[in-house]
Amino acid sequence: MSRSALLQPDPAPAAAEWNAVEIRYPFAKRAAVGPVDLTIRSGERVLLLGPSGSGKSTLLLTLTGLIPDSIPAEVAGRVSLFGDDVGTRKPWGWAPLVAQYFQDADQTLCGMRVEDELAFALENRAWPPERILEAVSDVMRRVGIPDAWRRRRSAQLSGGERQLVALAATLIQDTPLFVADEPTAHLAPEAARRLHALLTIRDRDRSVLIVDHRLDGLIESIDRMIVLGREGTIVAEGEPRKIFRDSRALLEAHGIWRPAACALDAALAEADLASPAAPLSVAEALAHLDPATAPRLSIDAARPVVDSYIASRRSQDDAVAIRNAPVLVRLEHVDCAPFLGPTVLHGIDLSIHEGEILGVLGRNGAGKSTLGLCLAGLLPPKAGRRHGPAGGYAFQRPENQLVAGTVREELAMALPDRLSADEKAARVAAALDSWGLAALADNHPFELSQGQKRRLALASLTIADRWPLLVLDEPMAGLDAHGAKHLAGEILTLRDKCRTVALITHDMDLALRLCARSIVVGEGGILAEGPTAALMNDQALLARAGLAEPSCADAMRWLEATAC
Repeated sequence: MSRSALLQPDPAPAAAEWNAVEIRYPFAKRAAVGPVDLTIRSGERVLLLGPSGSGKSTLLLTLTGLIPDSIPAEVAGRVSLFGDDVGTRKPWGWAPLVAQYFQDADQTLCGMRVEDELAFALENRAWPPERILEAVSDVMRRVGIPDAWRRRRSAQLSGGERQLVALAATLIQDTPLFVADEPTAHLAPEAARRLHALLTIRDRDRSVLIVDHRLDGLIESIDRMIVLGREGTIVAEGEPRKIFRDSRALLEAHGIWRPAACALDAALAEADLASPAAPLSVAEALAHLDPATAPRLSIDAARPVVDSYIASRRSQDDAVAIRNAPVLVRLEHVDCAPFLGPTVLHGIDLSIHEGEILGVLGRNGAGKSTLGLCLAGLLPPKAGRRHGPAGGYAFQRPENQLVAGTVREELAMALPDRLSADEKAARVAAALDSWGLAALADNHPFELSQGQKRRLALASLTIADRWPLLVLDEPMAGLDAHGAKHLAGEILTLRDKCRTVALITHDMDLALRLCARSIVVGEGGILAEGPTAALMNDQALLARAGLAEPSCADAMRWLEATAC
């Protein structure tokens, strides 16, 4: 060894390491994860991707020893944090070094007032009260939590609001390693953008490990990607640009989410018009086709490609024809309030038509779920009248509607009693296969991953063909790309059967693709109603409602700019 090498200081230990780690739950037929060899370096920002059930959350739960200390499982290999074996401390012993946001916000929160939730971790570190108050105010400002929430109990907040508070309660700990499992699944676009920016601030002293399927706006700040396959092993690892272009077929086969730019990049590549470097945004994918500098011949060749890309992301339904269809459910001067809560929506007049897919958009806490429950007839109006048949409801938390002992029984319970045993068995088998749950048929629903629970809840709601109206509350949260594609197909099939769907979502791309008409909820009422594409082109409305443009907006602008 050279003298200069001997004089070099020892490198800082890795923030986290998994060495030949394999995790198996009790009575499981195969390992949930592994074997996995993975290192998170100091100051690195890493994104962990994988299909539902690939073991992403399981892997994260080994970081501080929650698996196997609190959640029984057999763990082979070595997990270490900052050079020390995780097993040398109890999970809470790692709190000064690791802040962990769980996939379910309610696992982080204690049901206290918001300011107490945020102060809790710092109180356990015996910080002086004045310093805690300063830190609470600072994190509320950075995350975007209104001061009016301070004394509200977290249990009284909407699902997205609770997620925001749980994230703030994790960020306030300011640890050298921050771990977040689906941190933006229920956040409105404005809040998701702010959180992505906070999570990915470059800091040589802080490492970040994120599991998230909302890649647009996040992926540009990621140093390295790790991709788990369906068997719980690493199938790809490296710099995002390289993986998204070079491993396109692999990612698609495993149902891995990709940025919206990837589909446009692939389409341009087929026409021999792709950008030299793999793009991470739609703007990047079209930057080399700038109308001010690119040859007109290239632009003319690219225009039909871009036009087709946009068309594939917009609903082809005729909004005018839908408005002429018979009304299925009508709310007339309705005031809506959550159970035992204050009135949040006033004077709602809304009709939803047979065969319509209606988008329900708005920021966290706007009252979308409350409105959805009124639409379905599950929540009586405080004032006004609801006209029309009852509807089925897919809750934001799938656990709220899972009651049986096995996946198979959950589906069977949703079927009408008039069916014979053979008919029920056939319908259940078809649903298990269709929703990718056949291998989990005998599992308890609460043993499933969050994405698998979501698929089960949606399958149980659609298996019986009993509801003329279905209200789906954030149905894509936790789903992998395959699950989301299947659900979109199911929704379109329902429409073809003249069934009606109210789609509550923060996913602007999903609303644009499926919903010819949408409403924007906010400020205690309906801010706007009309064709979804027109609403998403209204910049003032989007800013007012905490929403964002769809990912294809830059492609639309490029198409307009290059028109002859």
